[in-house]
Amino acid sequence: MGERFHLPAVASTLLPVALCMLTLLPHSILGRPAEEENAGSSALLQRVKRGWVWNQFFVLEEYTGLEPLYIGKLHSDMDKGDGSIKYILSGEGAGTTFTIDDSTGDIHALQRLDREVKSQYLLRAQARNRLTDRPLEPESQFIVKIQDINDNEPRFLDGPYQATVPEMSNIGTSVIQLTATDADDPTYGNSARVVYSIVEGQPYFSVDAKTGVTWGASWGGLAGTTTVNVTLGDINDNPPMFDQRLYQMSIPEAAPVGSVVGRIWAKDRDIGLNAEMVYSIIDGDGRDQFDISTDPTNLFGIITVKKPLNFEGKPSYTLKVEGANTHLDPSLRHRGPFKDVTIVHVSVEDVDESPQFESPEYYVELSEDAEIGTLVKTISARDPDAANNTVRYSIDKSSDPEKFFYVELTTGSLMTVRSLDREEIGWHNITVLAMEMNNPTKISSVSVAVRVLDVNDNPPTLTHYLEAYVCENAKAGQLVQTVTAVDPDEPLGGQRFYYSLAPEAANNPNFTLRDNQDNTAWILTRRGGWSHQDQTVFYLPIFISDGEQPVQSSTSTLTVRVCSCDHDGNVLSCTAEAYILPASLSRGALIAILACIFVLLVMILLMLSLRTHRKKPFLCDEEENVHENIVRYDDEGGGEEDTEAFDIAAMWNPREAHHHPGKMRQDMLPEIESLSRYVPQACVMGGGDSSVHGYVLAKLLDADMDACAPPYDSLQTYAYEGEGSVAESLSSLQSGTSNTDHEYDYLNDWGPRFKKLAEMYGVLETNTPQMW
Repeated sequence: MGERFHLPAVASTLLPVALCMLTLLPHSILGRPAEEENAGSSALLQRVKRGWVWNQFFVLEEYTGLEPLYIGKLHSDMDKGDGSIKYILSGEGAGTTFTIDDSTGDIHALQRLDREVKSQYLLRAQARNRLTDRPLEPESQFIVKIQDINDNEPRFLDGPYQATVPEMSNIGTSVIQLTATDADDPTYGNSARVVYSIVEGQPYFSVDAKTGVTWGASWGGLAGTTTVNVTLGDINDNPPMFDQRLYQMSIPEAAPVGSVVGRIWAKDRDIGLNAEMVYSIIDGDGRDQFDISTDPTNLFGIITVKKPLNFEGKPSYTLKVEGANTHLDPSLRHRGPFKDVTIVHVSVEDVDESPQFESPEYYVELSEDAEIGTLVKTISARDPDAANNTVRYSIDKSSDPEKFFYVELTTGSLMTVRSLDREEIGWHNITVLAMEMNNPTKISSVSVAVRVLDVNDNPPTLTHYLEAYVCENAKAGQLVQTVTAVDPDEPLGGQRFYYSLAPEAANNPNFTLRDNQDNTAWILTRRGGWSHQDQTVFYLPIFISDGEQPVQSSTSTLTVRVCSCDHDGNVLSCTAEAYILPASLSRGALIAILACIFVLLVMILLMLSLRTHRKKPFLCDEEENVHENIVRYDDEGGGEEDTEAFDIAAMWNPREAHHHPGKMRQDMLPEIESLSRYVPQACVMGGGDSSVHGYVLAKLLDADMDACAPPYDSLQTYAYEGEGSVAESLSSLQSGTSNTDHEYDYLNDWGPRFKKLAEMYGVLETNTPQMW
């Protein structure tokens, strides 16, 4: 319900009648009186006399004539009227809004002036010689002020207005305050004075006219109107009422906590804040099972699940709900209680639920030495429905990927199927699944945490320090190394290690071990006088045991190197080469020696490369069969001389091989002279196999004596098994008939050619260093 009324605002003023002042004001300011006054003051103040002075001009706004509006005239005492003086106008609006006649000094307004747009203009004027353009007077400034007329009506800037008044308000209640503005000059006449009155809306509303001077129907008075819409505001004078005295609702038993059961509404004839409600459960057997809250509009009550439901436990609940207004008017409390009560009946619907475990989670401790098949825990679950279907158990494969455990299908017994190792996996987090037999989609799970308990099953070992050094200048009793041990086991009382030298090194003359009883041990020297040249490395076996049952122990070897150190114990060198070089060699001499060695190596490699390119390739036949007696050579045909490259007769009679000293190959000289002459005559005089045997021995001796001799340019393959040879047969034929280990000590007697074989079979005679 509302009322509309119009409110006018009237402003009045008197139009000035002294229009003639438009042209008289400038002249009253200019002219002789001003000059005489300035002359009198200039004598006293010693100021330079000005030929013309003015201060300001006045002009009315909103001129509507056809001709430019005359504002005033500028004149200089130096102006003789002969046109030699030129007047110049500058400043705000010069040339656009205002213009000046440069000969007479008359100023006119070219445009319509509006005081509400701009109330004054600041201009500057100057008199100059027309021919030389030199200033005759200093530049002076003046103001053109625009005088106001009542040309703007009052305005309500924010209209139309909306106002609200409570219903049943007393007479004289303030509804709204309005303000109208007038753009006219409030300091000039009554143009901006505003008077208020109501045009429409009586007799319900009135307005204070702000009584004062009233200009009645003066000429030029203007008025403005606006519209005010007044709306009756609501008060809380109506109590709420439920539209039902009994609500019936239902919810499945599997609904999670927070699920919405339904909503109720206590209607209120009031609106807005006066209709807002708050709901509460004041009684009933479901007040602990359900909750109620107000929706975002603060009108409806939303009933939700507060705790999990169970159809088998309780199939229905009754709630007594109250709805009350939140904003009450104390003056209207006598109209009765602003609240209402209703009954809500909630039915729980039965659903097929997943099996439920007896415990929400399981925790088990199991020793790591538990045997395979050990019962860990019996997991139990049941179907909570009335049907009580059979439950089957299984393990989620992702929780036990390495399959350490197994759960019995029907009983839920959790057992081990693999050996456990705490040092490898200390915790096993297993997920056991329970499934209804009649409905495989109903599956639930439970977490089983298995903690593997420690058993002392790992021996301690040395950590980090497996190599140390001792200085040559070290004395007896000097600390060589502090050793510590590590054990992956974690006994309850903490680790305790015991150190000692291994029995085979207990009485060694070089080092001793001191157990510090704090899980560390010191390796100390027993003597002084260490020398790298005597022995470079010592191997010290250290025996370590722990203090748990069963006791575990191990032996670790500490490598101790003899090094050259400075006075502060810093290592200088641990290599043997550092002791071979003379101490007097300088760095430059050492570099020169290394350079010479490098040049020699390059030359040797170059010579070998040239010789290799000059010779023909050797036989390299991958299909060579060691069982055959084949003689092959790959010499290119050199004519008849090629027959001299190889003489088979030398194989049978080595003596005749030297009877023709001049009959030799002309393309290449033999690189190794035959040493068959060194062979005893008894070895070469025999016929058949004995001659070949002696020749081979001679060649073998020749090769052994000359370590740098290159090979022949012809490949000669002999398959003679060596009857009666010291080395016996080198063939692999019939080698599988004996399973006994061969003794290769004789390789040391065969010369430098067989040194590599002796090293490979571990029979090379070396000076083995002392172990400790």
